[in-house]
Amino acid sequence: MAAATHHNAPGPNAADGIEMVEANELRRRGKTHDSAGAGGAAEEEYEGEAAAPSVERAFADQRVPSWREQLTVRAFVVSFFLAVMFSVIVMKLNLTTGIIPSLNVSAGLLGFFFVRLWTKAIESVGLLKQPFTRQENTVIQTCVVAAYGLAFSGGFGHYILAMSDKIAATATEANNAQNIKNPQLGWIIGFLFLVSFIGLFGVVPLRKIMILDYKLAYPSGTATAYLINGFHTPHGAKLAGKQVKKLGIFFVLSFLWGFFQWFYTATDACGFQKFPSLGLQAFQNEFYFDFSPTYVGVGMICSHLVNISVLLGAILSWGIMWPLIAKKKGIWFSADLDDSSLHGMQGYRVFIAIALILGDGLYNFLKTLLLTIVSLRSQLKKSNASTLPVSDDAMATSTAAISYDDERRNELFLKDQIPWYVAIGGYVVIAAISIGTVPQIFPELQWYHILVAYIFAPILAFCNAYGSGLTDWSLVTTYGKLAIFAFGAWVGASHGGVLAGLAACGVMMNIVGTAADLMQDFKTGYLTLASPRSMFISQVIGTAMGCVIAPCVFWLFYKAFGNLGVHGSEYPAPNAAIFRSMAILGVDGFSSLPKNCLTLCYVFFAAAIVINLIRDLVPKKVSRFIPIPMAMAIPFYIGAYFAIDMFVGTVILFVWQKLDKAKAEAFAPAVASGLICGDGIWVLPQSVLALAKVKPPICMKFLSRSTNDKVDAFLTTLS
Repeated sequence: MAAATHHNAPGPNAADGIEMVEANELRRRGKTHDSAGAGGAAEEEYEGEAAAPSVERAFADQRVPSWREQLTVRAFVVSFFLAVMFSVIVMKLNLTTGIIPSLNVSAGLLGFFFVRLWTKAIESVGLLKQPFTRQENTVIQTCVVAAYGLAFSGGFGHYILAMSDKIAATATEANNAQNIKNPQLGWIIGFLFLVSFIGLFGVVPLRKIMILDYKLAYPSGTATAYLINGFHTPHGAKLAGKQVKKLGIFFVLSFLWGFFQWFYTATDACGFQKFPSLGLQAFQNEFYFDFSPTYVGVGMICSHLVNISVLLGAILSWGIMWPLIAKKKGIWFSADLDDSSLHGMQGYRVFIAIALILGDGLYNFLKTLLLTIVSLRSQLKKSNASTLPVSDDAMATSTAAISYDDERRNELFLKDQIPWYVAIGGYVVIAAISIGTVPQIFPELQWYHILVAYIFAPILAFCNAYGSGLTDWSLVTTYGKLAIFAFGAWVGASHGGVLAGLAACGVMMNIVGTAADLMQDFKTGYLTLASPRSMFISQVIGTAMGCVIAPCVFWLFYKAFGNLGVHGSEYPAPNAAIFRSMAILGVDGFSSLPKNCLTLCYVFFAAAIVINLIRDLVPKKVSRFIPIPMAMAIPFYIGAYFAIDMFVGTVILFVWQKLDKAKAEAFAPAVASGLICGDGIWVLPQSVLALAKVKPPICMKFLSRSTNDKVDAFLTTLS
């Protein structure tokens, strides 16, 4: 999860991070496009900020607590409740559009606020034994992000739901018992416990080479550290209090708006979320403002370029392409097919979106891989070393002068070792258990499939962790898609290849995703003087929390909303259909595509590569106006309505920045987070009402004049 901030306060640029279906690839691409060219650029930007003035001299009079003192009961109690809240929010976003903005600023802000509130209350009665430190704040941040991160990487909105019979019914291919596994709370929790920890052990021995020797930037981890360091200065604490107040106001307003809207939503076709604000013709093509505080907030957090890219994608698809292709009904595809059939109109929406996603993902994967190889080669030449330094190595001697901050950080970073044999032993033990048990959950995957996955996993985890440190892009879903195609084709269509590919996707995504997240956390801990040992333990505890919390939250949605995953419903889970379609392509090839769909897919696949290449070749002042193909692909399948919401959010932020840039930088992330959190938490009482079979009393619907006349005439006959 990405976050960015200035030294003392979260700024709007914190929000360039965005996670979605391919999600982490977009992280910070609205802003750090040029920094991808070299790790050094990003490194200079962030390391330069740390160098002057000295951060650690400001905290020189404060004792650094031991790693055991950093792991407090209050930290994990606060982490648990924040993890539940953010898991609900991320799950809602995951099951609606799949666009998940960075919530690190919110997590850090609320973690600081609640523990500070706790300690003040205890101090007032004279019982405070341990003050609240930035190291403890870092532990909370690490734990919360690890826990709610599984609400995305756990696959609830994509590969897990893609296994269900409801998603399988959208296609005729692989719609059989061999390729279907409906979600059940038991096997989901068990599967996550088996695959979510192994990535943590895989890269621990290389933390020294990543953080100290290669000095990788890890911009999100660095920015989070500045956020936490800023909170624990007098000015930062005062500003944080104002930000929490602002977040609370908009949280309440957003929650109450969700409650008010509920009364008018007797069916999915009713309510403010189906308001034809741009006219009925535009509404039929999915162009309308649906009054969603969540996606207005997302628009305020995401970069302007991402928001504009999403809107352009909506105009291109729902405004131009789909109406034109719809006129070919009966020529390109059968007129008898339902609109949701992958052999008809839906096939064009899904597979062209996949082509854009794969083109963008492949380009950035190869680019990041090339940057990684070039940078590694350069670093190895500099160090003149024959072996990689690992965590237990003593600190290398150097004649180069280092700053007070670096000296202090290096000393504490190397103080609490995580022995290499613990990391390797943990990896081997968990891998052995997984090899024996994962095939029990997914019989389509044999033990040797899992063994091969775990042999290659450390290499891929290292590449993703290194690339994330270099460019801040975690290509987790790209590795997942590679697993879908590789293992699906290996198992074969006749042996449950679709289900096997989706399960392998889950294994790979969890391994490479947690590895990159752990390295980001190590960077945050390095800059806040938090012990690597406390960081690792906090990540493990947070991951364990997420393995239980995320499935339980998903199960609440799954039971409360019977139409989960259905196109056009409140929770369409678009990524589930996309991932299953990829799995079908992996085992069946292109035979299932409607007429001319493959040609269009080739065009958009090539266009995604060309656009990215142009973005990298032209000057920055030009590239910041070139849309991002990945972002353009999102509305191709879902619809244009959320693009309107996000555009409203980006316009609000743009105007605010023009009127008062300082206040916008300080408070925009808090306002946006309040809008997202309030609307997200409303899902909890809404789910309880749905489970209790309490339905909204009113249906607010909008009709054309001619249709309304017919309805009035019909009602007259009834009276």
